[in-house]
Amino acid sequence: MTYSAYILGVSQMGKEKDVLKRCVQVKDVTEGTIVFGEYDLIVKIMTDDVKELRKRVEEIRNIEGLLKTITLISTP
Repeated sequence: MTYSAYILGVSQMGKEKDVLKRCVQVKDVTEGTIVFGEYDLIVKIMTDDVKELRKRVEEIRNIEGLLKTITLISTP
């Protein structure tokens, strides 16, 4: 079974591109983009192991310059 999650993030002002660059370097991140509105970026993670998914989410949440995240896990 494949698990996927979307992480919506708020970064420090002016750090959006740097934070996104670090996010997309995380293993199992399949895409990421800067958005406008309440959140500054969206990142998608896909993995076959729910434990690995949790590790990737935690890794992203600990990126310097990322102030707030919301994680949405999708179901198949």
